[in-house]
Amino acid sequence: MPADGRRGGHRRRGGRRGDVRNAALALLAEQPMNGYQIIKAVAERTDDLWRPGPGSVYPALGLLEDEGLIEPQAAEGSGRKVFALTEAGTAYVAEHRDELADPFTPVTGPRDAFVDARREVGQLAMAIQQVVMAGDEQQIAATRTLLADTRRAVYRLLAEDDSTSSA
Repeated sequence: MPADGRRGGHRRRGGRRGDVRNAALALLAEQPMNGYQIIKAVAERTDDLWRPGPGSVYPALGLLEDEGLIEPQAAEGSGRKVFALTEAGTAYVAEHRDELADPFTPVTGPRDAFVDARREVGQLAMAIQQVVMAGDEQQIAATRTLLADTRRAVYRLLAEDDSTSSA
Protein backbone atom coordinates (compact mmCIF):
# COMPACT_ATOMS: atom_id res chain seq x y z
CA MET A 1 0.00 0.00 0.00
CA PRO A 2 1.39 3.47 -0.84
CA ALA A 3 2.60 5.75 1.92
CA ASP A 4 -0.54 7.90 1.61
CA GLY A 5 -2.68 4.93 2.68
CA ARG A 6 -4.61 4.62 -0.57
CA ARG A 7 -4.82 1.37 -2.43
CA GLY A 8 -3.82 1.08 -6.06
CA GLY A 9 -0.95 3.56 -6.01
CA HIS A 10 -2.74 6.28 -7.96
CA ARG A 11 -4.80 9.31 -7.13
CA ARG A 12 -8.36 9.45 -8.32
CA ARG A 13 -10.30 12.68 -8.41
CA GLY A 14 -14.04 12.62 -8.26
CA GLY A 15 -14.28 8.94 -7.41
CA ARG A 16 -15.77 7.60 -10.64
CA ARG A 17 -13.86 6.31 -13.60
CA GLY A 18 -14.92 6.71 -17.17
CA ASP A 19 -14.53 4.41 -20.12
CA VAL A 20 -10.93 4.90 -21.30
CA ARG A 21 -11.57 3.04 -24.54
CA ASN A 22 -14.50 5.25 -25.57
CA ALA A 23 -12.71 8.41 -24.46
CA ALA A 24 -9.66 7.49 -26.54
CA LEU A 25 -11.77 6.72 -29.60
CA ALA A 26 -13.71 9.98 -29.26
CA LEU A 27 -10.52 12.00 -28.94
CA LEU A 28 -8.74 10.19 -31.78
CA ALA A 29 -11.76 10.86 -33.99
CA GLU A 30 -10.89 14.55 -33.61
CA GLN A 31 -7.14 14.25 -34.24
CA PRO A 32 -4.19 11.89 -33.82
CA MET A 33 -2.77 11.93 -30.29
CA ASN A 34 -0.25 10.12 -28.15
CA GLY A 35 -1.13 8.61 -24.78
CA TYR A 36 0.03 11.64 -22.80
CA GLN A 37 -2.12 13.95 -24.93
CA ILE A 38 -5.13 11.69 -24.33
CA ILE A 39 -4.54 11.81 -20.55
CA LYS A 40 -4.34 15.62 -20.66
CA ALA A 41 -7.40 15.98 -22.91
CA VAL A 42 -9.53 13.76 -20.65
CA ALA A 43 -8.45 15.75 -17.58
CA GLU A 44 -9.25 19.04 -19.32
CA ARG A 45 -12.68 17.91 -20.49
CA THR A 46 -13.63 16.64 -17.04
CA ASP A 47 -12.30 19.64 -15.09
CA ASP A 48 -9.67 17.30 -13.65
CA LEU A 49 -12.31 14.99 -12.13
CA TRP A 50 -10.97 12.12 -14.21
CA ARG A 51 -7.29 11.78 -14.98
CA PRO A 52 -6.69 8.29 -16.33
CA GLY A 53 -3.18 7.07 -15.73
CA PRO A 54 -0.73 5.58 -18.21
CA GLY A 55 -1.58 2.17 -16.74
CA SER A 56 -5.09 2.42 -18.15
CA VAL A 57 -4.55 4.53 -21.28
CA TYR A 58 -1.70 2.61 -22.89
CA PRO A 59 -3.30 -0.85 -22.46
CA ALA A 60 -6.54 0.58 -23.93
CA LEU A 61 -4.58 1.93 -26.89
CA GLY A 62 -2.93 -1.48 -27.31
CA LEU A 63 -6.31 -3.20 -27.37
CA LEU A 64 -7.68 -0.69 -29.89
CA GLU A 65 -4.63 -1.32 -32.04
CA ASP A 66 -5.14 -5.10 -31.75
CA GLU A 67 -8.77 -4.61 -32.81
CA GLY A 68 -7.54 -2.73 -35.89
CA LEU A 69 -9.34 0.48 -34.90
CA ILE A 70 -6.21 2.61 -34.46
CA GLU A 71 -2.66 2.56 -35.74
CA PRO A 72 0.54 4.26 -34.65
CA GLN A 73 1.98 7.00 -36.81
CA ALA A 74 5.03 9.22 -36.52
CA ALA A 75 4.00 12.71 -35.42
CA GLU A 76 4.98 15.46 -37.79
CA GLY A 77 8.16 17.22 -36.74
CA SER A 78 8.71 15.43 -33.42
CA GLY A 79 9.24 11.83 -34.44
CA ARG A 80 7.06 10.77 -31.50
CA LYS A 81 4.43 8.12 -31.99
CA VAL A 82 0.80 9.21 -32.12
CA PHE A 83 -2.25 7.07 -32.73
CA ALA A 84 -4.82 7.69 -35.44
CA LEU A 85 -8.04 5.97 -36.41
CA THR A 86 -7.84 3.39 -39.18
CA GLU A 87 -10.59 3.10 -41.77
CA ALA A 88 -12.17 0.44 -39.57
CA GLY A 89 -11.85 2.79 -36.60
CA THR A 90 -13.52 5.61 -38.48
CA ALA A 91 -16.36 3.26 -39.43
CA TYR A 92 -16.65 2.05 -35.83
CA VAL A 93 -16.86 5.63 -34.52
CA ALA A 94 -19.54 6.45 -37.11
CA GLU A 95 -21.56 3.34 -36.17
CA HIS A 96 -21.30 4.10 -32.44
CA ARG A 97 -21.68 7.87 -32.65
CA ASP A 98 -24.30 8.03 -29.86
CA GLU A 99 -22.18 5.95 -27.50
CA LEU A 100 -19.05 7.98 -28.24
CA ALA A 101 -20.71 11.42 -28.46
CA ASP A 102 -19.58 12.47 -25.00
CA PRO A 103 -17.79 9.79 -23.01
CA PHE A 104 -16.96 12.38 -20.35
CA THR A 105 -20.54 13.06 -19.17
CA PRO A 106 -20.77 9.95 -16.93
CA VAL A 107 -17.83 11.39 -15.00
CA THR A 108 -18.73 15.08 -15.00
CA GLY A 109 -22.53 15.11 -15.14
CA PRO A 110 -23.40 13.77 -11.68
CA ARG A 111 -20.31 15.38 -10.20
CA ASP A 112 -21.13 19.01 -11.04
CA ALA A 113 -23.25 19.39 -7.90
CA PHE A 114 -20.58 17.66 -5.85
CA VAL A 115 -17.89 20.03 -7.13
CA ASP A 116 -20.01 23.02 -6.16
CA ALA A 117 -20.73 21.55 -2.71
CA ARG A 118 -17.04 20.71 -2.27
CA ARG A 119 -16.15 24.38 -2.73
CA GLU A 120 -18.60 25.31 0.03
CA VAL A 121 -17.19 22.59 2.30
CA GLY A 122 -13.69 23.92 1.67
CA GLN A 123 -14.74 27.43 2.66
CA LEU A 124 -16.46 26.05 5.75
CA ALA A 125 -13.29 24.14 6.68
CA MET A 126 -11.30 27.38 6.48
CA ALA A 127 -13.79 29.12 8.77
CA ILE A 128 -13.62 26.24 11.25
CA GLN A 129 -9.84 26.39 11.21
CA GLN A 130 -9.98 30.08 12.07
CA VAL A 131 -12.32 29.39 15.01
CA VAL A 132 -10.09 26.59 16.30
CA MET A 133 -6.94 28.71 15.96
CA ALA A 134 -8.27 32.05 17.22
CA GLY A 135 -11.48 31.28 19.12
CA ASP A 136 -11.98 30.67 22.79
CA GLU A 137 -13.38 27.45 24.29
CA GLN A 138 -16.96 28.73 24.14
CA GLN A 139 -16.69 29.61 20.42
CA ILE A 140 -15.13 26.24 19.62
CA ALA A 141 -17.89 24.41 21.51
CA ALA A 142 -20.57 26.46 19.74
CA THR A 143 -18.96 25.65 16.37
CA ARG A 144 -18.96 21.92 17.16
CA THR A 145 -22.65 22.13 18.07
CA LEU A 146 -23.40 23.97 14.80
CA LEU A 147 -21.53 21.32 12.81
CA ALA A 148 -23.38 18.45 14.51
CA ASP A 149 -26.73 20.19 13.95
CA THR A 150 -25.85 20.84 10.29
CA ARG A 151 -24.82 17.22 9.72
CA ARG A 152 -28.14 16.01 11.16
CA ALA A 153 -30.06 18.53 9.01
CA VAL A 154 -28.31 17.28 5.87
CA TYR A 155 -29.28 13.69 6.71
CA ARG A 156 -32.88 14.82 7.32
CA LEU A 157 -32.84 16.39 3.83
CA LEU A 158 -31.69 13.10 2.41
CA ALA A 159 -34.47 11.30 4.27
CA GLU A 160 -36.97 13.88 2.92
CA ASP A 161 -38.02 14.86 6.42
CA ASP A 162 -40.13 18.04 6.58
CA SER A 163 -38.52 19.09 9.87
CA THR A 164 -35.53 20.58 8.00
CA SER A 165 -37.22 23.94 7.59
CA SER A 166 -35.89 25.06 10.97
CA ALA A 167 -32.26 24.38 10.04
